[in-house]
Amino acid sequence: MSAASRPNAPRLEPFRLRGANFNLLVLRLLDHRAEAVVPALGDQFRRAPGFLRFAPIVIGLDDIGARPEEVDFAALVQGLRAIEIVPVGTTGGTPEMRNAAMGAGLPPLRVAGGKESDVPLAEPVAAPAAPAPMPEAAPPPAAPDPQPQGLVRPAMLVDQPVRAGTRIWAQGTDLIVIGTVNPGAEVIADGNIHVYGRLLGRAIAGGQAEMGARVFATHFDPELVSIAGYYAVREGLGDAPIGKAVMARLVGEHMRFDPLA
Repeated sequence: MSAASRPNAPRLEPFRLRGANFNLLVLRLLDHRAEAVVPALGDQFRRAPGFLRFAPIVIGLDDIGARPEEVDFAALVQGLRAIEIVPVGTTGGTPEMRNAAMGAGLPPLRVAGGKESDVPLAEPVAAPAAPAPMPEAAPPPAAPDPQPQGLVRPAMLVDQPVRAGTRIWAQGTDLIVIGTVNPGAEVIADGNIHVYGRLLGRAIAGGQAEMGARVFATHFDPELVSIAGYYAVREGLGDAPIGKAVMARLVGEHMRFDPLA
């Protein structure tokens, strides 16, 4: 007789729930019309095949200037799924706009560690009495320059080429690749990306909306490069020094490509 069929056998739990944090891209809607947003996204993704395919995204509502009843969230969800993007919820926006999105199956999501503007705050608590002053101590030594905000792990090191169809994600840290990132490959980091070789695939840095993240490559010829959600495909690299050593960075909301001596 198996343990599961014994009368007094302990009952196994069918599931467990636990909290977890995930890094998700936010699609900020600057136009509320699905017929404008979906074709524009599809056109961009055709220039970089595989980018964001089946990726879960959050829809940002803060920049919508329309009234909730003017936004067809059901059509937006259907259109995004048709181009193989998976909307999972919303962020920002008014309570009325969030309620309209919920009607299309898009629940409001809260940023980890943050709070929505309309969530009531806890009652203030009296501050504890200040401790007795301690004797002055020598000042601590100067701390080194910090990593980009939120990065606490050592850099991830990949010491072999990244093949087509491979996706590597350095969560909460920088990514260092020693070798070629081939066409069709995707390297992602919440911090900076360093490619000591040919960058021919897609490089996505600043995954935690870190505007100061950068992409370095000794041979810069990517299909797509993205920093903190701002991206450029191969045809949009402008006067970037293709085939040279390059540092890509953001200046405001514009991407700049600086040659490395």
